Parts: sequence; C-alpha cells; structure tokens
Amino acid sequence: MNDFVSNIKKVLLVFLILFIALITYITYVYMFNSQKAVASTFNRRLWAERNKVLRGTIYDKDMTALTKSTKTSETSQKQNYLQGAVFAHAIGYMDPVYGLSGLEKKYDAQLMGNNDTTLSKFVFFNRDTEQKVGNGLRTTLDSKLQKKAYELLGDHRGSIVAMNPKTGEILAMVSKPSYDPNNLEKDWKSIVANKEMPLLNRAVSGLYPPGSTFKTVTAASALENIANVYNSSLNDNGSLIVNGTKLLEDYNGESFGNIDFKSAYMHSSNVFFGSLGLDLGNKALKDTSEKFYFNKNIPTIGLTVENSVFPDYKNNEKGNIAQSAIGQAGVLVTPMQMALVVSAVANGGTMMEPMLVKEILSSKGKSIEKLQPKQLGQVMTKNNSDVMKGLMKEVVSQGTGTSAALSGIVVSGKTGTADHDDPSKQEAPHAWFTGFAPYDDPQIAISVIVEEGGQGGAKAAEITRELVRNYLQ
Repeated sequence: MNDFVSNIKKVLLVFLILFIALITYITYVYMFNSQKAVASTFNRRLWAERNKVLRGTIYDKDMTALTKSTKTSETSQKQNYLQGAVFAHAIGYMDPVYGLSGLEKKYDAQLMGNNDTTLSKFVFFNRDTEQKVGNGLRTTLDSKLQKKAYELLGDHRGSIVAMNPKTGEILAMVSKPSYDPNNLEKDWKSIVANKEMPLLNRAVSGLYPPGSTFKTVTAASALENIANVYNSSLNDNGSLIVNGTKLLEDYNGESFGNIDFKSAYMHSSNVFFGSLGLDLGNKALKDTSEKFYFNKNIPTIGLTVENSVFPDYKNNEKGNIAQSAIGQAGVLVTPMQMALVVSAVANGGTMMEPMLVKEILSSKGKSIEKLQPKQLGQVMTKNNSDVMKGLMKEVVSQGTGTSAALSGIVVSGKTGTADHDDPSKQEAPHAWFTGFAPYDDPQIAISVIVEEGGQGGAKAAEITRELVRNYLQ
C-alpha cells in the first residue's frame, strides 16, 4: 500500500512539474514573443486586417507619390511601386507571400491606418475602425537625385548614399543590383538565386573594407591624440618596414619622399598613415572610431544600419594595427557609416542621426507627426573638423580626388581604393569616394562605393561630381 501511494505521489509530482513548465512557456511566449507572432509575415489574421484598409501612400520629400495601393477585391489589395527598382531598397516591399521589408515593414502599423504604433492594439482593439485608408509617409528622399544616383551607378554593383549633413536627412539611397518590387511573384526565384544578392540593401547592410576613406578617421584621431601632428613629416620610400618586416606599401608602387600630414592626406600616403596607426596604437584609434559609431548600434529614423567594425588588436600585431589605420585588416564599414563620417566633418564635428522619414500624414494629407532631426553627438572638435575640411578641399583641388572637381562649386572629399578582405581574390579593388559640397556651406554629403571599380579617384569621384552638379546646379 505504501509503495502504491508513493508511486501516485511521484506521478503527481511529474504532472505538477510538466504543468509548471507549460505555464512558464505560455507566459514566456505571451510576454516576449506575442508581438513577434502578431507581426509575423505568416500571420494570416494580420493580413486580413491589413486588407480591410487601403494601404497609405509613401511620398518623396516634395510629396511626389512613390507608391499607390489598389483594391483587387474585398479582401485583397496590391501595392504598386511607381518607380520600380530605383527606390526598391529605400522603400522595401509588401507582399502577402514574401512579407515586408524596408519602410513598408518599419511603418506597417501606420500605413495600415493606426496612429498608435503598437501593432497588437490595432489588430485586437481597432477592428471596428471606420478609417478606410491608411496613413501616409513623407520621406526625406529627393526623387531627382535618387534617379540620378541610380543612373550613375550603371551596371556596377555598389551603393550611393547622399544626405544633408546639417540634418541627417537622407536625400538618396541606392543599392545595386536592384529588383522590381512590382514583380516579386514572377521574379522571386531568380532574385533569391542571384549570387549578386539583389535583395541586399548594400547602403545599410553591405560591409566593405573602407580603404583610404578611413584615413579621415585616422587623421581625426591623430589630431586629437598626438601633439603637433599636423606639422609632422616622415620619409616615405614606398614601404613601411618595422624590424625587417614589410607591414604595408603605397598604392601602385608609389613613393612620396619627405611628406607632411597635409600632403600625406592629399596624396593618400599609406606609409604615413600606417605610421600614424602605430603611433596611436589600437586603443586610441578604436576609441576614435567608436566616437564615430563604429562597433555601435546607430540610432536612426526609418531604417536599420548594420554595425561597422573596428577590431581589437594586441600591441604586438603591428601589421594589423598599421593596416587598420588605412582602412584595411579587419575594418569593415557600410556606405551609410562613411556618409555619416564625412557628414560629421562637414557639419563642424557634429554627427546627425540619419533619417529617412520626416513626416507621418493622415489619409487626408494632414500632418500627424513631424519627425525632428537629432544629434548623435560631437564626434570631433570644431577646430579639428575645420582642419579636416581644409584637407578634403585640397584632395579635390590638387590631390587624388581631382575627378570630383566642379566649376563654380568647391567640392571636398577623400578617395579610397580598398583591397578585398580575402587576399586570394584576383578582382580589381573597390572604388570609394566620400565628399561634401559646397565647402563654405555644406548642403550635401555623399558616400559612393563601386564594387571592383578600381582606383577610387576615378569612377567613384566622377559619380560624386555629377551628383553634386545635379543637386546644387
């Protein structure tokens, strides 16, 4: 009898443990995963709710419509993308089979007509709303500039980001190859099978070695941490050799002889900047990089940016430390990151939060919320930013970036020629240019990468010149 009672107790104990585990799991799902489940692409109930309201319109900064929703039946609708592939990565897509991306995903609740951004509140408590058309989004995008950037990138893989350095407003954001969000059902298999990854928004998610464009960060770190560095010089004979080991060399076999800080930046001396990296050490250069938001989540309005990387190196890793100072080794950036770096230089050392949406509108076109520019922080002093602005002006007037020069407008910038992070690759290096204009009153800051585009002073600088011409003239 005692054994029977004991066994009953054991069985009850097992059931009690299982019951507690079940309740714990249900509570966890409710508290932590319910919102994710509600917002899931596969939540058919949410798609039914979504189709009760005609989706709101997405506009450019001048209120030119970029999307148009059309009811196809009582329970379905189609979102039409009026500029097709040109705006695909900036806007994203909405599709009942393939889900949502970009602004369509980030502002889904608003476009569904809910002024409260808590999606579950809309789904479960707002079923009887009389509102039939969702809210609209007014973006910061300049349609003319966006189309020009898309055209200039041509058939190259790569990305262009243009922004207002004073506000952080994104004027253009292009990634290639692209895709037409109107044809997802027809093209999906070929899109996902494409090794060039057309769905990848290279502007915010593509990670590349920045090459010599990173010398802007190294120069800022040196100005902050090394006394009288602006007046320093060294003998550049084409290679940086420490204890008999060649750490790096100048591009294409160049050597500059006795060269100072200004000339080294203008002509992009790897030897000079590799030496600066050794003088700074990994910690100081990493600290400066993190002021520029490397290794950090970048706060944004309307988009998500992949973290750029500046790695830790031990003191005895001289080669990596020197290489990192010229934007190689393990340094990786997004084009958006480099647009923020050059914007901070142009804006007196203040980095602004990148913003893709400036206003939320009712279905009648009335303003619901105006989104205000925000500062990310003072990433360098005003004096040091003025020094860097002067250096970047000289790069375009008489240095490696003369292809960006434009009659009547003073363009400033920095070229970059970035080797692949995989040294076994035989393809041409990536071409970079980061710049701003006009010099005295910067209105636009630009970051361009042309994958395997060769020397940055050519193709990428030319693209920048034409974008500045388009926007300012």
